[in-house]
Amino acid sequence: MTLDDLKTLVDYHYWARDRVLEAASRLTPEQFTRDLGSSFKSVRDTLAHLYSAEWAWYQRWHGISPAAHLPFDQFHDIESIRTAWTAHESKMRAFLDSLAEHELDGIIEYKTLAGDASSSTIGQMLQHVINHGSYHRGQLTTMFRQLGAEPAKSMDLIRYYREKALKAGVTH
Repeated sequence: MTLDDLKTLVDYHYWARDRVLEAASRLTPEQFTRDLGSSFKSVRDTLAHLYSAEWAWYQRWHGISPAAHLPFDQFHDIESIRTAWTAHESKMRAFLDSLAEHELDGIIEYKTLAGDASSSTIGQMLQHVINHGSYHRGQLTTMFRQLGAEPAKSMDLIRYYREKALKAGVTH
């Protein structure tokens, strides 16, 4: 995978994030924190996990291995998550822009949240962040439906590509 491919996937990741945050913004405070028995109990906790995991990977790329996720309860509403995550997005994009193609194969050694030693290439880690986001956005879609709320607009990768092509005036 090339650096340009990864930048496209990061663009997709934040495009999809914005769609899910928009859907979450229509929830009541009770719906936002209601325990739905999912991997992370509520919409709030799932969104906070997504942001926190991305934050943890970013920390590892800079030589810091967090021992725990950020506390989910620090996010009292959707705006607190949106604000933190949007600020973090700038750091992610700057990091990606600082990389040269050959650095994607560079290996980073780090500790997992459980404290186990591990290592991965930067390219693999970036792909994981995108895939991890897709996995949990799928869970969020189910959670919105469980709450009787409207889910996010389609977050399919092909939808992203179609919308990007339309904005560029490209038709197939």
